[in-house]
Amino acid sequence: MKPSDLPALRVPGAPTLSPDGRHAVVSVRYPDLETDEYIAHLWLVPTDGSAPARRLTNGWRDTDPRWSPDGRWVGFVRAERDPATGKVGKPQLWLLPADGGEGRRLTDHPLGVAEPVWSPDSGRLAYTARVPEPGRYGTDEQVGPEAEPPRRITTLSFRVDNLGFLTDRRAHVWVVDIDGDGEPVRVTDGDFDHDGVDWSPNGELLTFVAARHPGAGDDLRSDVWVCQPDGSGLRALTAGGFNAMNPRFGADGGTVCFVAVELGGPDRSVVCRNAGLWSVPVPAPGSPGDAAAPVRLTDQDAYHLSRPAGMIVPTPDGVLFIDEHRGSVRLLRVPYGGGEPAVAVDGERQVIGVAVAGGVTAVTVSDPASSGELAVLDGGGLKTLTSWGDAFGTEIGVRPMIELTATAPDGYPVPGWVLRPDGPGPHPVLLMIHGGPFFQYGWTLFDEAQVYAGAGYAVVMGNPRGSSGYGEAHAQVVRGNVGEVSATDLLALLDAALAGDPALDRSRVGVMGGSHGGFMTTWLAAHHGDRFRAAISERAVNSIDSFTGSSDIGWFFADDLYGPDRQQQAEQSPLTHADRIDIPMLIIHSEQDWRCPVEQAQRLFVALQRRGVPVELLLFPGEGHELSRSGRPRHRLARFEAVLDWWSRHLPLS
Repeated sequence: MKPSDLPALRVPGAPTLSPDGRHAVVSVRYPDLETDEYIAHLWLVPTDGSAPARRLTNGWRDTDPRWSPDGRWVGFVRAERDPATGKVGKPQLWLLPADGGEGRRLTDHPLGVAEPVWSPDSGRLAYTARVPEPGRYGTDEQVGPEAEPPRRITTLSFRVDNLGFLTDRRAHVWVVDIDGDGEPVRVTDGDFDHDGVDWSPNGELLTFVAARHPGAGDDLRSDVWVCQPDGSGLRALTAGGFNAMNPRFGADGGTVCFVAVELGGPDRSVVCRNAGLWSVPVPAPGSPGDAAAPVRLTDQDAYHLSRPAGMIVPTPDGVLFIDEHRGSVRLLRVPYGGGEPAVAVDGERQVIGVAVAGGVTAVTVSDPASSGELAVLDGGGLKTLTSWGDAFGTEIGVRPMIELTATAPDGYPVPGWVLRPDGPGPHPVLLMIHGGPFFQYGWTLFDEAQVYAGAGYAVVMGNPRGSSGYGEAHAQVVRGNVGEVSATDLLALLDAALAGDPALDRSRVGVMGGSHGGFMTTWLAAHHGDRFRAAISERAVNSIDSFTGSSDIGWFFADDLYGPDRQQQAEQSPLTHADRIDIPMLIIHSEQDWRCPVEQAQRLFVALQRRGVPVELLLFPGEGHELSRSGRPRHRLARFEAVLDWWSRHLPLS
């Protein structure tokens, strides 16, 4: 794969099925270098494989399709592009006749909509939309962003990377009638965010999550709520102790299933904790007494909802749960009474989304040779129905993932993979480190690894302690000693890869990573610089003290992961040890990164530049923390070109 092959990455979202299960609709998204935007269309796919997939819409960015229960409509979200200016508008809710015809727009929210879901009678759609304060975010054409009034901040949680400020544009639940000409009706109110709306099977209730408790904004607590579609009868089903998300009514309507991390400490501890499946009864309106306690349906150590796009789907036979597992993302069916889940989809692949209707279970899945296809469960296996990514392996070369397991000095197994370039070698080697640290590399087409392997570098990547997908205990062990524990596993993995393949050149090794991977890159450059020729640190945490106050998550994340002791944090900060770095380093950062703010990069650059270490700082304007995954397509291309240029200078192929 080459950097210019980025547009071939066709990534599907979660499918939706017609009520009879005979057809699926899927949104497929790809980066477009010419317009420097992301384009997405809806595709219609017969689930029996009797005909090829065909494009259903021609909008600019069509996503989040939802088939109505009566089969007549497909609701979806569309962002339109002005052909004169090239500006892409805010995503709005649209309606498309399932039997063909023109779509029509249902909403006109100034900041767009998200999370549409049908009422059981197919007459209404519920969704969420942010409500801007008057005079902000373009609601007054005479007032630009630089002329808006100052923001008064009173809580620790007030902004988030890749979105911006929260307190002046709260997300609320709305309902719109598809047959009338009336305006959408706002269901919720107050200075709170609301997410994850769903209808009860009888259409009498809505459920969602929100932090509406006293002290909200200074902790991570969010609760599950229900109310009637007009907003009346609002009541909480949980009473604290959870960072809850994805609430969905059970098949009988008597319970709400939801995903949650059980909070520790003063409701601020979520780091390296599994997000499990829970259920809670829905009391009848006016029922006396307190709500029943939620019940955890999945084992705390063993199961973790795939993040950030994981989902749950209640069915009559149990709850479908997309679970991270040792580099794969599998589909489980969890009994409503708890107990051992049944595995519905497993193997060397990652499930993206799932839908069930008419006796058909459809999934979108990626694997090491594809960024995503639609498949249906067929007996004990999967039947693939699409070929959106057929350029990979034909026109575009794909290097296989070779699995290996290393052994750390204490005997602990460290899982990982090697991607080898073509040819006999010897190949220079890149140790690539993921972010998080509660994240996993795994069985999917990873554009970064493929580009580097395609350019002639062997890529070593793995899931050391701290990673997700291997049980909560595997992740928790790094807390309070992140750099040393992670470095031990990463170097063991690198040594195993070098020892196991003579085509890998141990004299030409580089190290790179982003976010937590950037933290570890800087740490390794300082403590084990003799192992590497050069390094690339991206969007990294380098100094925990300033990260605590400048990051959108720093106020809880720093103490939770590194420990609350300030001296201990200083010892774990890579910047503290920058005077030990002598190898050349490229620092890549985004100017609008609020997860690891740009000062983290600037401080490291200045420290190395003042000492005369060969260092360069590459800054991307207008980008946030997600540059390498969802930044502007041309910026993603420029980043790849800069990375390959750096390695060509400091880690030449011959």
